[in-house]
Amino acid sequence: MATNIDPAMVPLLPEEMGDEPMVEIEIEDPDSVKIGMGGLEIELEPEAETAEDFDANLAEYMDDGDLQSLASDLVGLVDADINSRKDWADTFVKGLEVLGLRYEQRTEPWDGACGVFSTLLAESAIRFQSETMMETFPAGGPVKTEIVGAIDKLREEAAERVRVDMNFQLTEKMVEYRSEHERMLFNLGLAGAAFKKVYYDPGLGRQVSMFVPAEDVIIPYGASQIETAERVTHLMRKTKNDVRKLQVAGFYRDVELGDPVNISTDIEKKKAEEQGFSITQDDDRYQFAEVHVDYDLPGYEDPDGIALPYVITYERGTKEVVAIRRNWKEEDKLRLKRQHFAQYNYIPGFGVYGMGLVHIIGGYARAGTSIIRQLVDAGTLSNLPGGLKTRGARIKGDDTPIAPGEFRDVDVPSGAIKDNIMSLPYKEPSQVLAALLERITDEGRRLAAIADLKFSDMSAQAPVGTTLALLERQLKTMSAVQARVHASLKMEFKLLKQIIRDYMPPDYSYVPVGGNRAAKQEDYDLVEVIPVSDPNASTMAQRIMQYQAALQLAQGAPQIYDLPNQIGRASCRE
Repeated sequence: MATNIDPAMVPLLPEEMGDEPMVEIEIEDPDSVKIGMGGLEIELEPEAETAEDFDANLAEYMDDGDLQSLASDLVGLVDADINSRKDWADTFVKGLEVLGLRYEQRTEPWDGACGVFSTLLAESAIRFQSETMMETFPAGGPVKTEIVGAIDKLREEAAERVRVDMNFQLTEKMVEYRSEHERMLFNLGLAGAAFKKVYYDPGLGRQVSMFVPAEDVIIPYGASQIETAERVTHLMRKTKNDVRKLQVAGFYRDVELGDPVNISTDIEKKKAEEQGFSITQDDDRYQFAEVHVDYDLPGYEDPDGIALPYVITYERGTKEVVAIRRNWKEEDKLRLKRQHFAQYNYIPGFGVYGMGLVHIIGGYARAGTSIIRQLVDAGTLSNLPGGLKTRGARIKGDDTPIAPGEFRDVDVPSGAIKDNIMSLPYKEPSQVLAALLERITDEGRRLAAIADLKFSDMSAQAPVGTTLALLERQLKTMSAVQARVHASLKMEFKLLKQIIRDYMPPDYSYVPVGGNRAAKQEDYDLVEVIPVSDPNASTMAQRIMQYQAALQLAQGAPQIYDLPNQIGRASCRE
């Protein structure tokens, strides 16, 4: 078979090339090859990287112009959300002013005037924190399990393993959980809202449930709850070293952020003052805004034009976008937004943040503080009165008060001493003001639902049912608050359960004393985790009264009530 070959296409041998230029191959970078021949240069560049990893930081693959446009949009939205809750923030600051965690040094109406505060607000917050902590976090652990579907021996054993494992995680491995939970309850009582952020921390190699105060979670006006809000912003503060760690790990973009810009709110300043600190201008922490938002991201648009859920983080000083990540599960065809926050509300109010003790009894605390100071100052003036004396009268040690049993020499220009010295007519502390203070305190305690039930006014022969009815009426408001905490805690445990289940190692090594009950991933799929607290009874006294009433009814009509079953239920609750 004959083949026609064009002579021009046959490569020349070196001795045949004559003065023709040699082909030059230059490798400046192993990923980039440049070939030159004569005046012609061919440069081979590697293909551009793409974000094939579902959890990749998409900001690494976006154009700088798109990132700047994105940051401009988010900054405007977040600033508008912050301004929309200004009145709520101002009310919170005014309430913190009368919290009374520090003594105020006053110079008016004179230096050293009384600077104490009414204890109404602090007492209400501390009592709520203490009672709720004992209810939600008993010694045995805060979690119990509930079987989903048919109950059999396999599911019962799985439920017990999950219960032991979850309580071990919360009480032993998550060493910060108890203190974070207590801080959350104290802030919840005062502010009316508090949040827990649940996530997996790769640095610790485990799940974390971190308390986030309400002032650091920005929710748009009009949202009814955090789960359905169109946008949720978490304001975070990180040191230079923390930011550098995240950049080296690839979690944040490696961009220059310059020196930190001090951005602090009135709430943050007031909280620092209550603890005896002051926020200086030399705060060396960056402030990041982590925005959980539905956005039509350039380069990753949905074919149907639907805004998809993302977590976008930018630094507030430079407005540099450092991270963009998808906020739905890879296998989720509906691409539903993943939840990372559990919201706690004290009393639901007009907005998403709810109402706390600051809003409910803050006015009573301010009025009580004013009256207490008037009474103490009146007593001071009555015991150490000041007055007028003639210009020529001289008293040894004019500037020091006279001690009990002390007599001093007085030089009187003329006449009797009483004609040259006159005390101002200061009155004793007013009984009317004292009665008003007691009335205001009682009203505030009743409104805050912390007033004690006066058992002395009740008959010792009163039936158990009557006593239970009075107790329930007294504790109904606080029982409703405890039920809200119970529901929010259930949501938090669900988020923790999913993370523990997803990151659970196959060779889980914890074995409780008395048996091999290490939980497996399949166990978590069979059961639900719920708080051990009882939303129907907020105190032990209330539960005991309920048990007594149930036993009394069962004894009176044994043909209707199953007495062993009633006793068994009471024992299981304990």
